Amino acid sequence: MGGCFSKPKPVEVKVELSLLEKEKEVDGLSPNGKASPFADCRPNGALGHGSDDDSTPLPLYHKPRDYVEASVCHVKDLENGQMREVDLGSGRALLIKEHGEFSAMGHKCPHYGAPLVKGVLSKGHVRCPWHGACFNIATGDIEDFPGLDSLPIFQVRVEKDKVIIRANKQALQSQKRSKPMARCSAVINSSTGFSHVLIIGSGQHIIVLHFIMQDLLCTFSFSLLCSSFVSAGPAALVCAETLRQEGFTDRIVMCTMDRHPPYDRPKLSKSLESTAEQLRLRSMDFLQDHDIELFTEKEAVAVDVKTRSVTFEDGWRMEYSKLFIATGSKPKPMNYKGTDVRNVFHLRTPDDANSVARLANNKNAVIVGTSFVGMEVAAALTDKAHSVSIIGIESIPFKKALGEKVGKAIMKLFETNRVKFYMLNEVSEMIGHHGQLKEVVLKSGKVLRADVCVIGAGSVPATSFLKPSGLHMDSKGFITVNKAMQTNVDGVFAGGDMVTFPFPPRNNKKVNIPQWQMAHVHGRVAALSMMGRPTEIKTVPYFWSAMFGKTIRYAGYGEGFDDVIIQGDLDELRFVAFYTRSEEVVAVASMNYDPIVSRVAEVLGSGKTIKKRDVETGDISWLIDKGSQ
Repeated sequence: MGGCFSKPKPVEVKVELSLLEKEKEVDGLSPNGKASPFADCRPNGALGHGSDDDSTPLPLYHKPRDYVEASVCHVKDLENGQMREVDLGSGRALLIKEHGEFSAMGHKCPHYGAPLVKGVLSKGHVRCPWHGACFNIATGDIEDFPGLDSLPIFQVRVEKDKVIIRANKQALQSQKRSKPMARCSAVINSSTGFSHVLIIGSGQHIIVLHFIMQDLLCTFSFSLLCSSFVSAGPAALVCAETLRQEGFTDRIVMCTMDRHPPYDRPKLSKSLESTAEQLRLRSMDFLQDHDIELFTEKEAVAVDVKTRSVTFEDGWRMEYSKLFIATGSKPKPMNYKGTDVRNVFHLRTPDDANSVARLANNKNAVIVGTSFVGMEVAAALTDKAHSVSIIGIESIPFKKALGEKVGKAIMKLFETNRVKFYMLNEVSEMIGHHGQLKEVVLKSGKVLRADVCVIGAGSVPATSFLKPSGLHMDSKGFITVNKAMQTNVDGVFAGGDMVTFPFPPRNNKKVNIPQWQMAHVHGRVAALSMMGRPTEIKTVPYFWSAMFGKTIRYAGYGEGFDDVIIQGDLDELRFVAFYTRSEEVVAVASMNYDPIVSRVAEVLGSGKTIKKRDVETGDISWLIDKGSQ
């Protein structure tokens, strides 16, 4: 057993609510110190990935020397709807002008550090040009995912036609902040194994929230369990943080099968040598500081909805009042000989990624499957391995997701970088010598030299242990939920890769969208529903993939597209692809065409429709943001 806490021992903890009234007042102020018009609005949450350092709220009071003040431009230098990155001497800020008013906040997206000046300004928020996260320009709060943290805001005033910004030096350097969170105020005995809400999430997370009325004392335990197949994921972590951000002051417990705290899993296949520490979403200190208990290497094996309890592999049993399940996915089973051969990996953990990078050094690497993960691993290995081969059952990579033309262009990029494809093929046998992989035999009879193999042939929902529970699942094993992320069983919620949920842009048809960003949204919606404040999903799915220093950005839901309109140059990999269905644009993908994907996401997110005829003309200048300087 590892992690923040070892196996539960009887202990009593009592802490006070840390969200002070002064903090609430400050959080409700706009940059000019007046009450923010958005103060009563609740943003869509904050959880993300990519930051190595945790951010904490700045102290409420500072000495004058902690601040810097600078005149940054003339009042007429910016038109309405424009943004400018400005230098204050001690750091840079993003200056914004909208509806005749100036505001200023951090200039980098806290997710991966994208320059927000190149993003999209619209209706009181800025959307990141890289991955679509949104930030409120009055409060700095994150309003759409991905990302854990919000942005600092700075005071702006106009004197003698000069725009002056006053900013805290520490905030200028950090360029991020955590939203204020409540802390646990109840006396908890962890040996009771009782909690109110249980969330089983990606990597088999279970969050249990529990209320016990005893001598007028309400105790609430929130437990998160992660599956044996997937690492601690964003749905569970966002759920836990949202509860604290929304003022929840009872117990929160997170359990994961992984031996690491939650980490940035999308980076595994892009940066194989990164350690768990480098990839972490939140440190153990951060979780402890916010009274979010973490138990690592805990596997849930059964859920009993009648007794409202979860049983773990080691025999530990925890009762709950409410349950959130977000167990994610597991590798799709493959049928081949030689399954006991070593050096064959499903990329699930930082340890897997590190081993693949080490074993492939100057050796022969084989990738089975043309999923985004498999293709990213292949790209990452080209500068390490002696040879890289990809085996795929389709004729062209990404044909189903991105279309034939885009798939061919990406395939050409790989071939240019010495990657060999063996398409319309499958693995017949893995052959080893003294247990170590040496050859991969294809069903066509072709034999490939192989010292390490990564299987990226897709996944299935990690829900098999839930079959006896009575939860409704479809024929593929996905749990079905309503718009509040609630299952057919009262008090049981689910989210992430292993659910189908009503999707408003498709007339609330139940869909499965196994994307990192969408899992964040599910966690937030589930947390609000648990607290009796149900809300609907209001987001545009956003996905990205990086290969050979080039990034594919994708927004929307293109399932079932019937045509692809290409603008730009596929051969030069500078293009935008519009995916249409019944004469409407339902999704967009691009390479080297920022911020057009975020611009389309903004249009679709506003409820507007982009017609096929609007993008067929070749003139898409109306979609390209000209509001930055």
